[in-house]
Amino acid sequence: QVQLVESGGGLVQAGGSLRLSCAASTRTFSSRAMGWFRQAPGKEREFVAGINWSGENTYYSDSVKGRFTISRDNAKNTVYLQMNSLKPEDTAVYYCAAKSQYRSLLPTTARDFGSWGQGTQVTVSS
Repeated sequence: QVQLVESGGGLVQAGGSLRLSCAASTRTFSSRAMGWFRQAPGKEREFVAGINWSGENTYYSDSVKGRFTISRDNAKNTVYLQMNSLKPEDTAVYYCAAKSQYRSLLPTTARDFGSWGQGTQVTVSS
């Protein structure tokens, strides 16, 4: 299993930006598809964005498409989530997740990701 540590969460006003980072402690990072999920109070965990092993393919939920950008740096074992034009409904705990080696980015349901970080809180005030 891969250890994942998220950082970069915080409190921001609506319309602002945040950049989340997720550092992975594995030598196999560059062969794993990665994803970001979020969970708001009282709601189920939902997929936000995903990226394949090389970074060439990305996938977004409709709710964040055009506002969020996922990227990765395989040399640093890190995946990022740049969040722009934040809305109060983006408030949630954001989780980084990794798939097993050589698995396709799709599908992007939570059960398809085997390793999870502890989460970082993002709060967007109106």
